[in-house]
Amino acid sequence: MAGKRADMVAFSSAGTADATGGQPDVRNEIYRESGVDTAEADAGLSRIIARVQRTWPPAGLGRVVLPIGYFANVIELDGVGLALCTDGIDCVAMNVNDMICVGAKPLSMVDYIAVAQTDAAMLDAVAQGLCVGAEIAGISISGGETAQLKDLVKHFDLVGMAVGRVDLDKVIDGRHVREGDVVIGVRSSGIHSNGLSLARKAFFADHGYAIGHKFDELAVTLGEELLRPTGIYVPEALEILAKVAGVKALINITSDGLLNLTRVAAPVGYEIDRLIEPHPIFPLIQRHAQVDDSEMFEVFNMGIGFCYVVDPAAAERTLAILKAHGRAAQVIGTAVSDPQKIVRIGARGLAGQHKRFWREERGREGSDDDRWCSASA
Repeated sequence: MAGKRADMVAFSSAGTADATGGQPDVRNEIYRESGVDTAEADAGLSRIIARVQRTWPPAGLGRVVLPIGYFANVIELDGVGLALCTDGIDCVAMNVNDMICVGAKPLSMVDYIAVAQTDAAMLDAVAQGLCVGAEIAGISISGGETAQLKDLVKHFDLVGMAVGRVDLDKVIDGRHVREGDVVIGVRSSGIHSNGLSLARKAFFADHGYAIGHKFDELAVTLGEELLRPTGIYVPEALEILAKVAGVKALINITSDGLLNLTRVAAPVGYEIDRLIEPHPIFPLIQRHAQVDDSEMFEVFNMGIGFCYVVDPAAAERTLAILKAHGRAAQVIGTAVSDPQKIVRIGARGLAGQHKRFWREERGREGSDDDRWCSASA
């Protein structure tokens, strides 16, 4: 199943960095042309956040534990934390991958499918995909609902909500990350669930490729590559949480790419100095969309689907568990003390904060990674 795209904006109050120079963001215009109005979405979300926070009880049963903006939230339930999150298509992966970021064990999920017209075979195919994802994640699908909304839905819309459990004293929000902690990156399965609006525009609208087109760089057709399922990182994450001391943060790399690292509560930035080589689909998108490195790293996971921030002494054990689960992973950088929470990718000459990367020539060094990049003017 396809997944959560760059046009699906998470609850977050983070703004655009002043370090970009305060120039108008032409990317908003680019995405508006493809049907994604990011500026309007951000404005709407800020209003939603202000309203929903007024519903929070001050204490006791139902107390909201974390601020809006992290991967999932936790409410207090008789001394135990009940973790909650929701997402769209590819919803099993995106729900459970977000949930483990707060240290919770995913337990169950419900789904909502809205269709223009009922198609039993299509509904069965959706259910099959949901159940495969649930099996990998080790959760149940305990209920759901369908609705026929011909006037509102063009094809179909799929939404899921997951719940999980975490002891309140074990909730993880990254507040314990410190300078010198190690960032471990886990290779993604591909494009995952983000940036599909830009990819569709570049390949299909702008260049007229068919979904069955076969690029020499890809092992499968273009359509198959774009629909490659998002990796589900739950089994290894739960083992790491159970067996490894010194795990400071777990980061699902979704929209905003490696800038998701800055969601942690601690006042730290990151020096990313050893990137995982991106999948061939990414340079293909960059070439056909005519966008530069900064936008690619803002929108796509660029080959890194999940990150762990751990004490240096915990890195070896964490990597061993990931390897035992068949994951390709490596140390990609370190945390640095930085109240501005800037992410620097030296090999690309990029620095980023909140939702934007910008070009930073300071200290840029050449890298073998540059061989795939075709930056556009």
